[in-house]
Amino acid sequence: MKKWFPSWPVSIVLFLIWILLNQSLDASTLLLAAVLGWFGPYITQRLRPLQAKARLAPVIVPLALHILWDILLSNLAVAGVILGGQARRQRSGFIQIPLDLRDPHGQAVLAGIVTAIPGTVCTGFSEDRRLMTLHVLDLRDEGAWVRLIKSRYERPLMEIYES
Repeated sequence: MKKWFPSWPVSIVLFLIWILLNQSLDASTLLLAAVLGWFGPYITQRLRPLQAKARLAPVIVPLALHILWDILLSNLAVAGVILGGQARRQRSGFIQIPLDLRDPHGQAVLAGIVTAIPGTVCTGFSEDRRLMTLHVLDLRDEGAWVRLIKSRYERPLMEIYES
C-alpha cells in the first residue's frame, strides 16, 4: 500500500489545495483533486532518497503551543526593539547553537521554527550539521538563547524524529 500511496498527508494536502484553488466541489474538480493527490507524491517519491521517520509523540501539542506562544511574545519584543532607542537596535548578533539532533528532517523543522519566530533567523548549518547559526535581533544573553532552543525546540524534535 505504501508503494502506491507513499504519503497520505501530502496526498490529503494536495487534494484540499486543489479544491480550495478551484473553489468548487463539482465532480470534475473532485476527480482531478484525487488524481493530483495520488499522482503528486507517487511521481516525486524517487526525488526524496531519505524518507522522514517522524512519529506521533506526546510532545507535538506542547511544542506547537510553545511555538505559538513564542511567536506572540516575539512579536511584542520586536515591536519594542523597533520602537525603542538606537541602543536597542544595536544588540543584534549571530550565535552558534550546538545540535544533538541528527535527523536532517528534524533539523529542517528546527530551522523553520526558529525562522518563523520574529526576531530570529536560522542562517545555516555547519558542514557537519552539528552547529546551527542563528541571527538574533535582540541578543543580550547568548547562553539563554542556546538553552531555550535546545530545551524548547530541539529536545521535542529529537523525541519526534529520533525515538
